[in-house]
Amino acid sequence: MMIRFGTGGWRAIIGEDFIKSNVRILTAAVAQKMIDDDVFGNGFVIGYDRRFLSELAAEWAAEVMIGMGIRCMVINYEAPTPLIMFTVKDYRMYYGMAVTASHNPAVYNGIKLFMKGGRDADEVLTAEIERYIDAIEKDPEGLIKSIDYKEGIRRGLIEEINPMNEYVDSILRSLNIDAIKAKNLKVVLDPMFGVSKTALQTVLMTARCTVDVINERRDALFGGRLPAPNVKTLSFLSSYVEEHKCDIGIATDGDADRLGVIDDECEFLHPNKILVILYYYLLKTKGWHGSAVRNIATTHMLDRIAEKFGETCYEVPVGFKYISSKMVETNSVIGGESSGGLTVRGHIQGKDGIFAAALLVEMIAITGRKLSEVYRGIEEEFGKCEMEERNFSFSQQRKEEIMKILLEDKMLPEFPLEIEKVSYMDGCKVYFKNGGWIIGRFSGTEPLLRIFCEMPSARQASEISEVLEKYLNLS
Repeated sequence: MMIRFGTGGWRAIIGEDFIKSNVRILTAAVAQKMIDDDVFGNGFVIGYDRRFLSELAAEWAAEVMIGMGIRCMVINYEAPTPLIMFTVKDYRMYYGMAVTASHNPAVYNGIKLFMKGGRDADEVLTAEIERYIDAIEKDPEGLIKSIDYKEGIRRGLIEEINPMNEYVDSILRSLNIDAIKAKNLKVVLDPMFGVSKTALQTVLMTARCTVDVINERRDALFGGRLPAPNVKTLSFLSSYVEEHKCDIGIATDGDADRLGVIDDECEFLHPNKILVILYYYLLKTKGWHGSAVRNIATTHMLDRIAEKFGETCYEVPVGFKYISSKMVETNSVIGGESSGGLTVRGHIQGKDGIFAAALLVEMIAITGRKLSEVYRGIEEEFGKCEMEERNFSFSQQRKEEIMKILLEDKMLPEFPLEIEKVSYMDGCKVYFKNGGWIIGRFSGTEPLLRIFCEMPSARQASEISEVLEKYLNLS
């Protein structure tokens, strides 16, 4: 099996391709790369989430790291991905690893790699790692060395660490805690059976919020739901906000790098709107200056706000590694994606649902306005942007047919709007002269074709999506 990285690391079905031998091969490839580049002096950190096999896979990886001669630190409890990224940055390491499949279905597990500064491994690094993987797969028994985990602990080659306090303190230092304390906000947290509870509850309770928690136990099947915070999976959170009159409901995905929000009116606040609210808040209320970065399938409302404040909004392919890289290059204020991941300048360079949630709570406290009021005010100033999202599964034959139509032959349906331009940066994105757009692209983490369409009205977004769907014979 050839191990290949997608937009969010390597992910595979447990027992099929996510197996011990592949975890060892991937880890050995990273270790050999570190040795060849002489960047292993500060060691390597490994963390894991609550998925089936995650803790054991972290041990498999640690055994290979120390067997290859690299000192290893293992976070000795189920850890949010942002915490692991923070540790890479805080310990000045070149690389780190999270055993997680993030928001994928429970049958998946995987590995995310992080690079210097605590950001997602970019495409240059993952391509190099894949070349090492190819070499090791030819002779895994001869090229992979390992030492038993308990023996590694006994010999001091593995150090089990607990960096939670440092991570939480870094978030608290970034917030106006006194302003939050003064508001006595009521918050309900839904970790979605994942790993955000300890960090986020600690931050909010330190700020004297009243915090209720639901779906907090460990459940490797995530309660039978997809561990992705969206309008379908957060119905119970919405009911809880209504019944208990909460100021905000916060959900995080399986590894806590993405968030979903239920507002004061018990409505799901789309991640696009969260990004827009926070960018507007940082520029207008906090007086920050700087650009924004979004992926190609994320709202153009960010562009309107950037323009209003004399800033720029940069568009990049899907994959947070592209957002992180562009943010570093341009010193941007915020970067994010429509799937719920975002980060802010001065924090880690990868997405962090815990920090983003805390910043939203700060915004409610400082502005004295409800979430629903804040976004309505933005729409009054900048106009409406309504998003339609559709996912379609497919056979390999259908994938090839669709790729030929959209990406090779570059054929398009007859849209009822005038086209301004077409981009093939990542999938096929059509920009219309009315400011709207539609994109069709294949997921980098699941076997899905995704269609995103943004228009001035929800009805128009649905109609334009229908045109592309019928043209590709997806319905």
